Amino acid sequence: MTRAAAITIVWLLATAGLSAHPAPFSYLDLRLGEAGIEGSLVLHDLDVAHDVGVEGPERFADPAFAGQYRDQVSRLMESRLALFADGRRTAITWTGFETLPERQSLRLTFRAGAERPGRVRVDTVVFPYDPIHQTFLNVYEDGTLRHQTILDQERTAFDYYAGTWQGATAVMGVFIPAGIEHIVIGPDHVLFLVGLLLLGGSLWRLVTIVTAFTLGHSITLSLAALDVVSPAAAIVEPVIALSIVFVGADNLLVLRDGARARASEAPSAVAPRDIRAWVAGVFGLVHGFGFASVLREFGLPLTALGWSLFSFNLGVEIGQLAIVLAVAAALGAVRHRDPQLARRIAIAGSVVVLAAGGYWFVERVFLD
Repeated sequence: MTRAAAITIVWLLATAGLSAHPAPFSYLDLRLGEAGIEGSLVLHDLDVAHDVGVEGPERFADPAFAGQYRDQVSRLMESRLALFADGRRTAITWTGFETLPERQSLRLTFRAGAERPGRVRVDTVVFPYDPIHQTFLNVYEDGTLRHQTILDQERTAFDYYAGTWQGATAVMGVFIPAGIEHIVIGPDHVLFLVGLLLLGGSLWRLVTIVTAFTLGHSITLSLAALDVVSPAAAIVEPVIALSIVFVGADNLLVLRDGARARASEAPSAVAPRDIRAWVAGVFGLVHGFGFASVLREFGLPLTALGWSLFSFNLGVEIGQLAIVLAVAAALGAVRHRDPQLARRIAIAGSVVVLAAGGYWFVERVFLD
């Protein structure tokens, strides 16, 4: 059963049961169109009575009585329902207030904004006094139901991306920076890349290493984000640490072999091993699972899965490219001016990479 179907069934059962007993539910419908957002909010009279201090919630079945509380209830809901269109909070204009005696409820209608948004964020806790209260949310575009979800005190906000080019650009505006930020502030991914670059090599060699890493993590990022393959973080994170240990140790072995080759006057053996691109590709698969865990926590918009995956991955690549260009250029400049200093940097850097990877492995296996 899909999540949408399950929500629909729960929703129908809850609505059917309202006449039999009070239910801790509210219902929020948002309708997106060229004129902005139109919406309705259905509230159970028991919750309204509690928050406005009325004894006997059944009194709200009388339209004349309920009308006396229209402004108070509207102000209360305005303080608890926040709508953001394309990142900016949008003022809510209340347009209607009616009683629904058959559902023991009140319905408020409203408008927000004046043009079609690409991204809508709903942030609300409708009745904070009730810890199990839930708000069922429907989002429509041009009269067609596009998404259903439930908000409660554990999940108070939801982002919806419209199925338009404007919605796609909104997705990219969120997920490209998120991808850049993750690669830049992720020390394990950065150190893995730096370790692969320490031995230098031709431009073509560096391109093949980076491309292999990109292909590897792009595959597993997509598979894990879509829940096709989703290994536990308790496995992924230690293996990422081991990949860093491997790169640092392999660097030191290559440098040792190079020194022995020079001592035996066999300079042709000094070139770094050609398996480095394969190493980048294989361990890139593992790092992709690490990227995916962050992406899932960030929240994938179901209505724009393709764009969000593409945008996050693009952001990762932009951040990765910036790191590679900076490190490769700096190491290349040092290598050109002073090969011996470059070799010492490579040794010291590889030791740091090895030590950091070992520390992270111990931390993630034994201390988490």
